[in-house]
Amino acid sequence: MQRTLAIIKPDAVEQGVIGKILARIEQEGFTVCAMRMTQLTKHEAEGFYAVHKDKPFFGSLTDFMSCGPCVLVALEAPDAIRKWRDVMGATDPARAPAGTLRQEFGASIERNATHGSDAPETAAFELGYFFRGLELIDR
Repeated sequence: MQRTLAIIKPDAVEQGVIGKILARIEQEGFTVCAMRMTQLTKHEAEGFYAVHKDKPFFGSLTDFMSCGPCVLVALEAPDAIRKWRDVMGATDPARAPAGTLRQEFGASIERNATHGSDAPETAAFELGYFFRGLELIDR
């Protein structure tokens, strides 16, 4: 089993599709180990996306991620990182395959409805950034 972080981003929350995304998570066979809704501060968003701090999109990304509430979800499944990335689809919704979450709910590369960890090391950092060990439920 493997764990990964999923974020239902502010644009998806604003669209009112939290339930649809969570239903898809369950349909795909993921176990939800922890979940909470929060609104990131600009500082929290900058810390989370620090790996991108030298990239030109860093400011707009952290502005967007702190503009409204998001839902943080710890997911577990065999090969969870790859599986969640497949369910999300390409970062650019215009290039995401039909039936993926980003194709269905995303509007742009930045406003693409969902986030997912891209590697085991990233998942460990991201899960630890948002969830303390006691918050993660073993099922």
